[in-house]
Amino acid sequence: MAASESDPPADGGSERVGERVRLYRRGATWYCNFQFGNRQCRESLKTASKKEARRRAARIDVQLTAGAWKPAVEACTVRQAIDAYLSHLEAEGRAPKTMVKYRYDLDRFAALADARRVRDVAGLDLPFLDAYRKARVGDGAAEKTRYTECVILRQLIRFAVSRNLLAADPQKGVKLRKPKPTEQPCWTGEQVRTILAAAPGVVRPALTLLAETGMRYGELAWLTWADVDAAANVFHVRPKPGWKPKSGDRRAVPISTAARPAIHTLARDFAWVVTMPPSRIVPAKGRQWTERRLLVELKRVLKSVGLVGKLHTFRHSFISNALLKGTPVAVVREWVGHVDPHVIDLYTHVHDAASQAAMKKLADTGGAGEACG
Repeated sequence: MAASESDPPADGGSERVGERVRLYRRGATWYCNFQFGNRQCRESLKTASKKEARRRAARIDVQLTAGAWKPAVEACTVRQAIDAYLSHLEAEGRAPKTMVKYRYDLDRFAALADARRVRDVAGLDLPFLDAYRKARVGDGAAEKTRYTECVILRQLIRFAVSRNLLAADPQKGVKLRKPKPTEQPCWTGEQVRTILAAAPGVVRPALTLLAETGMRYGELAWLTWADVDAAANVFHVRPKPGWKPKSGDRRAVPISTAARPAIHTLARDFAWVVTMPPSRIVPAKGRQWTERRLLVELKRVLKSVGLVGKLHTFRHSFISNALLKGTPVAVVREWVGHVDPHVIDLYTHVHDAASQAAMKKLADTGGAGEACG
């Protein structure tokens, strides 16, 4: 390890190697001494052979002359690297929900490192990665979950290398296989209308806006009356103090004819467009919907109409139904913001009823084969 050192060699005497390096021995081990910047540095050559020591010292001399030499990286513990990475994410302004996710996963990495007696971040190598994936399989974690967690581990390591907390990537060459997107529940336009009709009045406006805009839950929960632009007939999805849209999306979503009545029925007594009704435990009015509370309300409605899904299914259905009606993909992307290209492929599926209708229409007109006769 390189260190500031101005003391003379313990065994006395030294030998110049190249233009800038001097070689000397301390005990059985050979060291070299040289000027780097404004300080004297001493580095162990980690050999008792003078011939090998000369070769290594000559290599350092060449690196110094070329400006390519770097001080040896001091050992950084797993916990230190994690703390530094979390501080970096906070400085970047990552969303609180994202920070909770990262802390949870990074704590799991640290726990496994402790169990395997891995102290330094350099120990997060390929065997560690394999052990982590094996442990998560045993936990019953889904393939997508395991992939996402391993991506976070890779981000930690790349950060450590970039900040000189790690000399080299201990997982160099690894390739994480991204799982194929899983099939998502998707409702037809008729099913969406059935769900909204069955929803109680206190929850219907929130579900209607999810259904008519393709917004994510967080975008709806943080929608304020200042974001409703009646003159331009759009909802503005934009950052707020303490929150920002996923992937930094900032966009305008047209207010549909079905969303307009829902907006007009809402009182403008509070900052938020949709608010959670008071409860016995919390009687205060004007609170943002929590994702858990809104999901519970939706599950009750879905059970009553015999359907399955979740809040995000409104987004899936909005995209799928818009594409089914011939809306260009580019326009849909502009409305809903970032959508992974692999995911958009899932959204472009044709509903069974529409597919059957198209085939029936083809058969009624004589079939596809007649044009080739």
